[in-house]
Amino acid sequence: MLYELRIYHCAPGRLSALNRRFEEVTLGLWDKFDIRPVGFWTTVVGPSSQTLTYLIRWESMAERESKWNAFISHPEWIAARVSSEKDGLIVEKVENQLLEPTIYSPMK
Repeated sequence: MLYELRIYHCAPGRLSALNRRFEEVTLGLWDKFDIRPVGFWTTVVGPSSQTLTYLIRWESMAERESKWNAFISHPEWIAARVSSEKDGLIVEKVENQLLEPTIYSPMK
């Protein structure tokens, strides 16, 4: 089992646009590709309140590569991303880590 930790650093004032895109488009497409999010968080205390952090669960690196590549190249996602950014860039920077649970981790 792998977990993908993704942190999206939004352009100033654009976190609401990112949340709207996830609610209205991204999660529906993820369902089509069987991409399984674990949870989503916004930052209450930390370096910036303009970040969205989330985890995705993958069975393997091969599953991740196959499903993620299919998602990001899907015409519906590309069109939705372009449309959602008509008022300007939403995400300035993405941090990404693939994590493997330790043997003593309660989350496997």
